[in-house]
Amino acid sequence: MESSLVTAAALIALAGALFHGVVGGKIYMGHIKASELMPLTQSLSVVSWQMFTVFLVVSGATLLCVAMKPNLALLAYPVLVGNALGAALFLLLGAMGHARLLKLPGMYLMGLTALLGWLGIA
Repeated sequence: MESSLVTAAALIALAGALFHGVVGGKIYMGHIKASELMPLTQSLSVVSWQMFTVFLVVSGATLLCVAMKPNLALLAYPVLVGNALGAALFLLLGAMGHARLLKLPGMYLMGLTALLGWLGIA
């Protein structure tokens, strides 16, 4: 196992969580509050946004644990599959008429986290 690659994947996920949760959250909340969505829809939208932040934190924390204790490498697989599938979802939706998704960092963040993590535990 190459712990430095797993650590890099963890740090990318954690930095992404910080940026997504704080900076992105402020931008997103501004758009949601200014929209004409019903209050419940606004609340559910914010929960959805922050669940992605939670996913990034869990991904980063898990990969950091694996980097520090290589015998826990099995824990990385669900996180890496989740990140790979998330990146694939961004790509698929981007190709199916939601091209703006391809300009957001989500696909690249999740794809790089998955790639570095896989290379690190291989």
